[in-house]
Amino acid sequence: MAKKESLLRPQQIEGDDERDTALRPRSLGEFLGQKAMKENLSVFISAAKQRAESLDHLFLIGPAGLGKTTLAQVVANELEAGFVQTTAPALDKPKDLVGFLTNLKKGDVFFIDEIHSLKPAIEELLYIAMEDYGIDWVVGQGPMARTIRIAIKPFTLIGATTKAGGVSSPLVSRFGITCRFSFYEQGDMEAIVRRSAGLLGIKIENDAASLLAKSSRGTPRVVNRLLKRIRDFAQYAGETSVTLPVVRTGLQKLEIDELGLEKQDRDILRIIIERYKGGPVGAETLAITIGESVDTLEDYYEPYLIQAGLLQRTPRGRTVTSLAYGHLGLAPVAANDSEGSLF
Repeated sequence: MAKKESLLRPQQIEGDDERDTALRPRSLGEFLGQKAMKENLSVFISAAKQRAESLDHLFLIGPAGLGKTTLAQVVANELEAGFVQTTAPALDKPKDLVGFLTNLKKGDVFFIDEIHSLKPAIEELLYIAMEDYGIDWVVGQGPMARTIRIAIKPFTLIGATTKAGGVSSPLVSRFGITCRFSFYEQGDMEAIVRRSAGLLGIKIENDAASLLAKSSRGTPRVVNRLLKRIRDFAQYAGETSVTLPVVRTGLQKLEIDELGLEKQDRDILRIIIERYKGGPVGAETLAITIGESVDTLEDYYEPYLIQAGLLQRTPRGRTVTSLAYGHLGLAPVAANDSEGSLF
């Protein structure tokens, strides 16, 4: 019997690292989804370029994996500007921020991820830099101390966060543009699957792409990760393309269901139902029960469970919905009126 052609040719396998890097869009035209946001950004970028000015500071809000870092890089590419990237936890002392700001070139894009984690002293330096393109720096000590103003070149700050409520009001007010990411629609997710498959040199059937998109939590990062793993299953099986049966088998092996819920997602819902009678249960109690940090619970698991209508945040804690019972095939139980778990 003739041997099946491999899913990937040798030269495709060798070029995998380059292809993985190429998955990130480089322009607004390549950035799929978030239509209204892109249309507005296109106007703002075009206007700034026509005036030969830096784009106003940009605030990106949304759950992890939806493309905040990618969009920041796209904005820099569209502006034809340099791109400097860091994270708020890496800015430990004011001098760390000063080092970045004083090395920026005119028009550069300065991207700070997890901006909600900035320390107050660093925020204060950033305020003046954003408004006046300068830094107030104290030199000397005691009676000899004095403040000098260090000029910096006009730049665009892009701040990204998964916790908009954790960013101070004075800092938020200094951003001229705010973009809120939402989970991606099914059609956009399918387009992302096909684009990524093409860049990775993977053949994928339409119904397979549709199921993969449906099972990816409306999140591009997740769908790209799953596509690579499904490719592994297809290649191991000697298939020449990713088919619907391959996707179904792969998702079953990865314990991902038709809503895109992973085992841990289902465990969270099941624990609330079986141990806390459907809720309410406090975030800290729930995090301890599932063995995750509160941040992981709130930033990774909860946003999609809430978006999918399976979980609710209430003033008294987390509760599951009737959809969660139906999805897990469990019968509703009496509500829990206990106050003990609400911390």
